[in-house]
Amino acid sequence: MLKITAARVIVTCPGRNFVTLKIETSDGVYGIGDATLNGRELAVASYLNDHVIPCLIGRDAHQIEDIWQYLYKGAYWRRGPVTMSAIAAVDMALWDIKAKVANLPLYQLLGGACRTGVMVYGHANGASIEETLDNAAVYAEQGYKAIRLQSGVPGLKTVYGVSKDRFFYEPADAALPSESLWSTEKYLRSVPPLFEAAREKLGWDIHLLHDVHHRLTPIEAGRLGKDIEPYRPFWMEDATPAENQANFRLIRQHTTTPLAVGEVFNSIWDCKQLIEEQLIDYIRATVVHAGGITHLRRVAAFADMHGVRTGCHGATDLSPVCMAAALHFDLSIPNFGIQEYMRHTAETDAVFPHAYTFDDGMLHPGEAPGLGVDIDEDLAAKYPYSRAYLPVARREDGSMHDW
Repeated sequence: MLKITAARVIVTCPGRNFVTLKIETSDGVYGIGDATLNGRELAVASYLNDHVIPCLIGRDAHQIEDIWQYLYKGAYWRRGPVTMSAIAAVDMALWDIKAKVANLPLYQLLGGACRTGVMVYGHANGASIEETLDNAAVYAEQGYKAIRLQSGVPGLKTVYGVSKDRFFYEPADAALPSESLWSTEKYLRSVPPLFEAAREKLGWDIHLLHDVHHRLTPIEAGRLGKDIEPYRPFWMEDATPAENQANFRLIRQHTTTPLAVGEVFNSIWDCKQLIEEQLIDYIRATVVHAGGITHLRRVAAFADMHGVRTGCHGATDLSPVCMAAALHFDLSIPNFGIQEYMRHTAETDAVFPHAYTFDDGMLHPGEAPGLGVDIDEDLAAKYPYSRAYLPVARREDGSMHDW
């Protein structure tokens, strides 16, 4: 028995807030897991400290599946982003421990590598189409095979995905939620010209992606998907809110543009209909928000039965701990599609030293035992928590809209 002897939550803000769980065992091996929930970080920290950690002490760290079921079924109040992020942190840390004890990189315990590397996409954005494509060209020069395009919309002051810093985008930007105005009509007019210009500038060998960020109704999403079909996008992401999974039936009736959704999902039940009815092409649930590696493997296996591939969320609100876990997961599953990759700041990389590397448009988790990522607790302590909210959006008439 490898007894869990201690566990603690580490909250740090090297440019943005991260929540990390560290689990220690009787033989001195420890593991870490990401518990970050952007804009609600302290809710997960409290859930771990007040409700989860007391239940872990004395348990066998090797019993990953049993501990997962205990935390999921034992709480009675199932699912939800706070609960599942907390469970994910425990799950990641336990897999980290198990792989370290085996002296193997985690992907070897998950069945070994299915590919030589993990194709990732970068984020090109700008205030105008020209500026966006200039930044896209930089990503292409760096070897990226896939690039997400987000551009400013004429007539709107601020737009999701467009930042002042073209390479380090952080939407949680204020101590209280900032507000922006939104116009679906202006937005829908702006995207097809962006893709047309992108194909002219970048050619047809680069995968092009776009994030709608839940802003459209199903019929509006169908129209946009049809409008950009000639430019063969890799995917259209989060076209409409997916609480009603049947919404995607209507989109499917109007476009063959591949559809991706799921970064806000936290269980297999959030995507059951979407996958069973093949209403999406890529499931974007991520390790930290979907209950960890244990649960995300179930999602991936279910998706594989229906020809759906993975495209895990990988924005900077996920720490390098989660990125490492995602890469081990990506490398080991047969139906991997693509991995989002937003580079962390130098300060974040220093707090979380890691073994994963980028080369020729792909990431690899490395060969270090476990996840291949650690946390410098002394350095982390120098960056105290700083409250930061995600923005909210209103239509031009003042009513609330999905951000």
